Amino acid sequence: MAAGDKICSEEAGGPSTAEREERNPAGTGKEVVSSSDSSKPPPKKKHRGWGAMPFILGNETFERLATLGLAANFMVYLMREFHMTQVTAANVINIWGGVSNFAPLFGAFISDTYAGRYKTIAFASFADLLGMLAMTLTAWLPQLSPPKCDIATQFSKCKGPNKLQLGVLLTALGLLAVGTGGVRPCSIPFGIDQFDQTTEKGVKQVRSFHQFVLLLIHSGAIDHSNHIGTKVYILIEPEGSIFLGIARVCVAAFKKRRLKLPAEGDNNGVFYDPPLKETLSSKQPLTNQFRFLNKAAMIVDNEIKPDGTPVNAWRIGSIQQVEEVKCLIRIIPIFVNLIITAIAMLQQSTFTVSQAMKMDRNLGPNFKIPPGSIVAISYLTVVIWLPIYDRILVPALCKVTKREGGITVLQRCGIGIVFTILAMVAAGLVERKRRDLANLHPQPLGNSPLSIMWLSPPLILLGFAEAFYQVGMLEFFNMQFPDSMKSIANALLYCSFAITSYLCSLMITIIHGTTGKQDRPDWLTNDINAGKLDYFYFLLAGIGVVNFFYFLYCASSYRYKSSIRVETKSYNDVELAKSVV
Repeated sequence: MAAGDKICSEEAGGPSTAEREERNPAGTGKEVVSSSDSSKPPPKKKHRGWGAMPFILGNETFERLATLGLAANFMVYLMREFHMTQVTAANVINIWGGVSNFAPLFGAFISDTYAGRYKTIAFASFADLLGMLAMTLTAWLPQLSPPKCDIATQFSKCKGPNKLQLGVLLTALGLLAVGTGGVRPCSIPFGIDQFDQTTEKGVKQVRSFHQFVLLLIHSGAIDHSNHIGTKVYILIEPEGSIFLGIARVCVAAFKKRRLKLPAEGDNNGVFYDPPLKETLSSKQPLTNQFRFLNKAAMIVDNEIKPDGTPVNAWRIGSIQQVEEVKCLIRIIPIFVNLIITAIAMLQQSTFTVSQAMKMDRNLGPNFKIPPGSIVAISYLTVVIWLPIYDRILVPALCKVTKREGGITVLQRCGIGIVFTILAMVAAGLVERKRRDLANLHPQPLGNSPLSIMWLSPPLILLGFAEAFYQVGMLEFFNMQFPDSMKSIANALLYCSFAITSYLCSLMITIIHGTTGKQDRPDWLTNDINAGKLDYFYFLLAGIGVVNFFYFLYCASSYRYKSSIRVETKSYNDVELAKSVV
């Protein structure tokens, strides 16, 4: 449990002692709500919570090590070992990044509809292993890479990859994308499944879990295999496609568009509200936002069978299904903001590496920093800052704001956007200094005498941006999506990065084609010392400012999800316990 959780548990508007006693007369320490079907005892599941986390987080960290570790030096590898041009290498990285970040959407669909989270993760982890083995072979076996060549002096004479070599490389990237598609949308929701969210303790542990996930992803400190912990997991079976449920609600609402909604508060017997499935820990009450969708749940004569199931699922949806669609609609504006914000973060693996290749990389007389390794400064910032934030800053903020967590998740995201703006300004200033020194004091191969460590300030600021924004968005998506849509929530996070990759490529193409003139090259010309990369960074900072005000508008008008937590206390003795998530 985070330190801030313990301090704020009663100050942040939580239930009073009297309310807890009323909800928990048996003194079990848990708040409970009714389940309509009390004739059969529910299956007993032991939530091991943090006891199951080493295996789950280890698997997540391993997948990130495979992809992030590869991405950090991949551009250098493609140019130096496969003799690709800068444009070709960048296109390969962007396409692979886009495919890898769209893949979780398909992984979430397969998980929720057919296989379940555990089986999806197991298959994807195996694909990851095969992908890394294939990638290792391209560097190990001479037959799977072009012959060695000094690209610095005779690039035009260097032989590129043949069909076999290119095929193995693309196969490796494809397998890694399959692994990403299965692990990323399922791993975090699978971890959340291990906590008992019907208790206050479980809800607080989930909040700490979100921060711990990002900490381990960036530190890469664990390397376990996910299947080792099979016996301790809570396994949730797939319940069908969430996309099908969304489509049914939309169709039902359209077919009943001419019906008149009842007056607010007069909902008894009007709307279809069947008992919640045992696999879900919370349900959404009917709300008035996007009220036209409520018509989908209105009961018309002969639409419900005697057993309580609908005659035609395309003509009526439950209140739960209607509210799930509303949750998705509410999050769309925040999703757009995520796409724009991620553009700045994406620069770490592209132009930052290009800058590093043209700077003084010597660290002492006998060591030279690899260009791709400089981005580790950003990851290190996250690893150092998150424990400080969780253990020191959150308790202090909590005493002032009287709010659990100190600040809301959207406030945390707003702080992260500010850091991305500052990072782009700092990156532009550093690039201007690097280019000026390179042109005033030319070094071999066009390098600048400026130390590579000057890239630290923008990378540190980007690290703070990730610590605030990515953790905030991770928590926001997992808390604001219903239980049945957790995999989709995480898939959408990665889809935003995929869209960002293509959007960034489009921006680069437009800037490359419009900023150059006959008497001067464009901003992003191949000769970085002749270009104006600093202008590009300043442009991103300006876009960030506009995006920040857009985010303020979205955050101020956003309505947080309401839910009712569900747990069966006994077979005949049940109560209601409401909580706003």
